[in-house]
Amino acid sequence: MKAVPHAMWRVVVVLSLTLGVYTSHASGQAAMNIQQATLMEADQKTPEISTEELRKILAGKSATVFDARPFKEYAVSHIPGALNVSAKPGVPIALYVSDIAEIGRVVQGNKAVPLVLYCNGPYCGKSKRLAEELLAAGYTNVRRYQLGIPVWRALGGITEIEAEGVQYVREKDQTAVWIDVREPEEFAANPIQNARNLPLSGVKPGKDVGEVRRAKDDGRLPMEDHNTRIVVFGRDGAQAKAVAEAIAREAFHNVSYFAGPFDRLRTAGVR
Repeated sequence: MKAVPHAMWRVVVVLSLTLGVYTSHASGQAAMNIQQATLMEADQKTPEISTEELRKILAGKSATVFDARPFKEYAVSHIPGALNVSAKPGVPIALYVSDIAEIGRVVQGNKAVPLVLYCNGPYCGKSKRLAEELLAAGYTNVRRYQLGIPVWRALGGITEIEAEGVQYVREKDQTAVWIDVREPEEFAANPIQNARNLPLSGVKPGKDVGEVRRAKDDGRLPMEDHNTRIVVFGRDGAQAKAVAEAIAREAFHNVSYFAGPFDRLRTAGVR
């Protein structure tokens, strides 16, 4: 399975920004930047939030964020900090919607709790369907990040991959690049097949510097296709996340990291 092209995602971002700037100028308000943009769709039952707002919510843990997609999609790549629940029983996949009974259990029945939903971007209906079901069930504080995971990635956001997602990608995506951020001695002593070593100790602040710059020049990073799926792992999740963020700053648009310890990869069957 080849990495999904991001041309459509870039168009969406540009359109979102253009619409936001135009609307702001027309109303006499200060122009917003691309991080503050939303789709601004008319007649929506629940409000949207911007990428900037979502980042603040995740950092402050001021709302419970739900990924409204099926578990396999969530496992392969989700916004760090987001939760996922099972599907509503008896619903065809084309009209997929999460089970609000499961959401109720997560939030312990508190229907006033702030909720944020997201899915596969502007043309995806999953978060809208879930929002409508939550409103009908009496939830009073539901918002959507309708730009979704495509725009999150396009604006430099990294994602998290679960052990089940690691297994899926290993089996299905032969184009994926696997980056091991442990020190060279650890990498040599206990390697993962086809992984490339980019040690955290060589990563420096900024762009086009340190080990990341060298990895761009020597082929460890896929310079001929910045849309290639890149999966980052290390001794632990903190190591992996730090390097994933550094790689994303180099305009790679499909970067995920494994938040578990290295041994968890082994128990998940990764060799």
